[in-house]
Amino acid sequence: MSDSYLDAHPDENGFFGKFGGSFIPPMLEVPFAEITKAYNDIKNSPEFIEELKYVRKHFQGRPTPISFAKNLTEHCGGAKIYLKREDLNHTGAHKLNHCMAEVILAKHLGKKKVIAETGAGQHGVALATAAAYFGLECEIHMGEVDVEKEHPNVVRMKILGAKVVTVTDGLKTLKEAVDSAFGAYIQEYEEAIYCIGSVVGPHPFPMMVRDFQSVVGFEAKEQFKEHENKLPDSVVACVGGGSNAMGIFAGFIDDKEVGLVGVEPLGRGSKLGDHAASLTYGEEGVMHGFNSIMLKDKDGEPAPVYSIGSGIDYPSVGPEQAYLNETGRTTVGLCDDKEAVNAFYALSQLEGIIPALESAHAVAYAMKIAKTMDKDQTILVNLSGRGDKDIDFVVDNHPIPNAKF
Repeated sequence: MSDSYLDAHPDENGFFGKFGGSFIPPMLEVPFAEITKAYNDIKNSPEFIEELKYVRKHFQGRPTPISFAKNLTEHCGGAKIYLKREDLNHTGAHKLNHCMAEVILAKHLGKKKVIAETGAGQHGVALATAAAYFGLECEIHMGEVDVEKEHPNVVRMKILGAKVVTVTDGLKTLKEAVDSAFGAYIQEYEEAIYCIGSVVGPHPFPMMVRDFQSVVGFEAKEQFKEHENKLPDSVVACVGGGSNAMGIFAGFIDDKEVGLVGVEPLGRGSKLGDHAASLTYGEEGVMHGFNSIMLKDKDGEPAPVYSIGSGIDYPSVGPEQAYLNETGRTTVGLCDDKEAVNAFYALSQLEGIIPALESAHAVAYAMKIAKTMDKDQTILVNLSGRGDKDIDFVVDNHPIPNAKF
């Protein structure tokens, strides 16, 4: 039996400890079992591995590099800050890592269409890209608030041939987009596959998306050794659902000397409805087909959430993130809107890299802890996406600083 954490988790029913599983309507049990079987059948097949390797190298542009943030490090005055540059992955974020693989899986199953939700639009753009590449139909559900806020990504999805469904229920953000996409999938599951955009949802999606994203962590581990001839002291990533975090954590999870930090959005503050910090303020509960830690209102329903980062304003968190936090393998950091915007401008003006607002949460937290660490210590940040989608929103609401940081 392997001693590897990844080989041992989840169990055969999709549980990470008490978190995870599959809580779905009876009509979906057969199609989800079909997806699980198909994934288990193809994940180790030479044909699938070679096709994915080819796509990653010759289409996505992998491996993405690690950059030493020299100016940001000097500005903070402590530990050395490195960036895993998923912003340089094709489509501008880590999401394509699992989207290309999910569409290969859909093709293997004989499906003609992919359906998904999106928050910031990066998953939607990535899935529309993958669908175009492999010749499948694509339907993306997106909350009305995010459609307006992330307009450039909406245009990209449409240019790529996707149908964008604007969701006007509830708070009109990510949770409602998931609800809508799941409802659409129930109507079309024989011809379509639901391509979940994070390490959330019923089994096998938390496992599948983690496995497909683990390329980030395994690349980063080897690349970091080339820079420092050792492993980083801390690996930092933002957490909404947690796909970019699990992707980079996967490469270091068996290296107990490496601290793993998931940074949650504190938004406007600790009041319920002003943040999306599920691990910090949530409790155990089932939502969207899986058991995890979630933010609840007084009636025990998913609470309203908020973050300046549209991709991380989700009232729950991936079950593996909940499990790793409960066992102490990961810790949780917090970053509010003001800190995220400050990091957005700092990285832009000090390093020439405009980060996604979601990724800026991780950058902000790294800047904060770097100042408390020794200069021979190191922090690796998963720069999960670029900020092209956010520039109009940020500049309109948070004026560009007059002077460099």
